[in-house]
Amino acid sequence: MSKYSSRRHDVLAAAKSWSVRGTPQQLTADINSIFGEHTFNMEVMREKLPKEVFQSLLATIDKGQPLDPKLADVVALAMKEWAVEHGATHFTHWFQPLTGLTAEKHDSFVTPNVGGGAVAKFSGKDLIQGEPDASSFPSGGIRATFEARGYTAWDPTSPAFIIKNHHGATLSIPTAFASWTGEALDHKIPLLRSMEALSQQALRALRLFDGLHANVHKVYTTVGSEQEYFLIDEEFFYRRPDLVTTGRTLFGAKPPRGQELEDHYFGSIPERVLAYMTDVEYQSYRLGVPVKTRHNEVAPGQYEIAPIFENSNIAADHQQIMMQIMKNTARKYGLVCLLHEKPFAGINGSGKHNNWSMSTDTGMNLLEPGETPHDNMQFLFFCAAVIKAVDNYQDLLRASVASAANDHRLGANEAPPAIISIFLGEQLTDIFNQIEKGKPESSKSKDLLGLGTPVLPHLPRHAGDRNRTSPFAFTGNKFEFRAVGASQSISFPNTVLNTIVAAAIDELTGAVEANLKAKMPFEQALHAVLKDVISKHKRIVFNGDNYTAEWHQEAEKRGLFNLRNTLAAVERLHDPKTMKLFEKYRVLNERELEARAEIFFDQYFKTVNIEAETSAMMAQTMILPAAIRYLHDLATTVNAIKQGGVHPAGVVQTLSEVSNLVDEFKSALDRLLEVNADLGGDTVHEKAYHMRDKVLPAMNAVRAAAAKLEKALPDDHWPLPVYSEMLFVK
Repeated sequence: MSKYSSRRHDVLAAAKSWSVRGTPQQLTADINSIFGEHTFNMEVMREKLPKEVFQSLLATIDKGQPLDPKLADVVALAMKEWAVEHGATHFTHWFQPLTGLTAEKHDSFVTPNVGGGAVAKFSGKDLIQGEPDASSFPSGGIRATFEARGYTAWDPTSPAFIIKNHHGATLSIPTAFASWTGEALDHKIPLLRSMEALSQQALRALRLFDGLHANVHKVYTTVGSEQEYFLIDEEFFYRRPDLVTTGRTLFGAKPPRGQELEDHYFGSIPERVLAYMTDVEYQSYRLGVPVKTRHNEVAPGQYEIAPIFENSNIAADHQQIMMQIMKNTARKYGLVCLLHEKPFAGINGSGKHNNWSMSTDTGMNLLEPGETPHDNMQFLFFCAAVIKAVDNYQDLLRASVASAANDHRLGANEAPPAIISIFLGEQLTDIFNQIEKGKPESSKSKDLLGLGTPVLPHLPRHAGDRNRTSPFAFTGNKFEFRAVGASQSISFPNTVLNTIVAAAIDELTGAVEANLKAKMPFEQALHAVLKDVISKHKRIVFNGDNYTAEWHQEAEKRGLFNLRNTLAAVERLHDPKTMKLFEKYRVLNERELEARAEIFFDQYFKTVNIEAETSAMMAQTMILPAAIRYLHDLATTVNAIKQGGVHPAGVVQTLSEVSNLVDEFKSALDRLLEVNADLGGDTVHEKAYHMRDKVLPAMNAVRAAAAKLEKALPDDHWPLPVYSEMLFVK
């Protein structure tokens, strides 16, 4: 073994030496018996609370009625008793600041009493309101350093839950987070506001349909988010400073084998990974997260987990909980869970496909087309509203998924491009074409697919295909927004979706109402509005291959936005139309929206700056010394052979080639050091543009030169675990 490296030992250890940490537990159980057992859910509340208190709280949760503060002490006492029964010693207000992560400050239930002892105490005030330091979280200028006060407020619509560890448990209470002056400093408040805005407009629209929905009191947006992720052995992770610091590999040559064989997708799940998945699901079930699907994804080392549909607010909370479970549980199996959008260059990155729909409190999915969609005018109305919304606010939808990490993924072969478009499929496209030309008369029907042998059943074939290249696709009874990044909170993309669709429903409802006032029959009034929508907004519909250069050219002709990077997208948040939208539906005021735009810029600058500094550090202290050592070894070998009277032409040529590669690498590194030393200006905007225009190209040049060195240096000289090891050692 070389004196320079012990990497081969790491590979053997990764492959052979892992074991489950901690006390193994039985993970097989009846899901019904464990589902939600660590949540303060409806069943627990019905059992623990007085009937009148439960009914009042239920009215708040289901119908959005104002919370009666007088109930807080009763609910708090019941919640504390339940939590203590589960071993909880502390409670925390669990919230989602604008970092995109979650935050929590733990307080003990224990309170000293006058006799010198202590009692477990948790009051209504403790439940309803907390006070974290608002100046220590991103605020985009809403809170200065000396303006520290902020508040967390209990969200009764999302169940409290217990997080257990080996030494205890904590009661976690989902909360909103606001400044002392009342502005939203989190993702939950705008999401709840947007859900209310959409509910109000959808209820107004439903009243048009002949009083069929008199018993509908609320419309919910629902979300089921598919979560993609990578797993690698921690042996490799902790020997890669880039992964530890930034979540992605800043160096790495293309391996001999990647995903070319297309054999990983839906393949047999490795035993170690399956054990991990089972553990994650077990913990998720106990916390009420309705996990449904698990499978291998396209890239080697990549996997997916997906829950079923839930109320958008709860789904967003559950997504954050699930990501934390995934990261924590991986360590138990000697693995590290990578949620970065592009941890490995040259293979598929990870997204979070956001399946979005609208449902009434009576259980009706408003985007369910039924067997004859051309006759389902209610469905066509709400579907048309989504088409109008996406076209009108395509730039805002793109900005909602903007990040430095997602820039590496969008437009690659596993993700949609930065151009927002809608895939409707053959059946719906045909129906809307009929509407534009006249009255819809038919729907392309489903048929049976014969498989050519009598032993196999005839399968029902859908009336339209699916399109994995589309960023926003109709997939049967929902729209799948595929551009959301794997590490991202789904709250802001869904806030945007809810708000733009609320605006579209508002406008379409107003247009139908105007036609009715003009004495048009209802069907004629509705048809006229639908025809107008498809005529004006059909440019956003594209059912072809979104990856092709021809589509980019066509999209430009259609006047669609192509916001290729985060900064170009985030600039659109300053558009007066965007500001007017959020203010009209009371989702974000001007100060709150400007703060979010500022935070986007700040996070972009800091993310790329950290990557650039990490890249330079690794290049200087790991890769360059390794290359110089190899040069020294080659030069020593050349001299030794020459002293023996032999001219080592091959070794001399190798020495020259490696020397040239080192020069190329050093030149690129010097450029990176130069641009790193200059932040580009004083404002965060100037710094962000400097990162995009100067630093990222310099980083990419260093990476390209390093990849050549990686392929030239002997295996035992290269100081980093390589792709073929990280991706394939399970």
